[in-house]
Amino acid sequence: MTATRRVSSDAPWERAVGYSRAVAAGDFIFVTGSTSVRHGEVVHEGDAREQTIQAIANIGAALERLGAGLPDVVRTRMFVTDISRWPEIGDAHRAAFGDVLPATSMIQVTALIDPRLLVEVEAVAYKPGIGAAGAAGPDAPAADAPGERPAAAPGLGWP
Repeated sequence: MTATRRVSSDAPWERAVGYSRAVAAGDFIFVTGSTSVRHGEVVHEGDAREQTIQAIANIGAALERLGAGLPDVVRTRMFVTDISRWPEIGDAHRAAFGDVLPATSMIQVTALIDPRLLVEVEAVAYKPGIGAAGAAGPDAPAADAPGERPAAAPGLGWP
């Protein structure tokens, strides 16, 4: 039987919008769009490269909570507010993923939730059996029961 496991940053927007930071289902982990937020505050204002690094670090932290990591990522999507900054953003992505080489897209959007944010990155990771209860060891959250709040991943903040 395949279980679904979730982690949360426990930010107020998750409950308001109705999403989890990451969801493990079957052999995959889906990580919601992550930005340059640390401890609930926007960091690296104006610096697209550093914002990308922070967003990917937030993805890595969510994956770790579920027993995976950046080497398990098979797909990323980068939403950017200024496509002309693609070299900075792309360089940070390349540095984070090295030889992993996930499939990716970079899409320009009009704006993100906060005007100080320049980049949002989402990811999909593949790790056989990761969605099963207990797959990630004793510290990982078990499958969520209906109506329960997913376990928090401290310090990730929102969005």
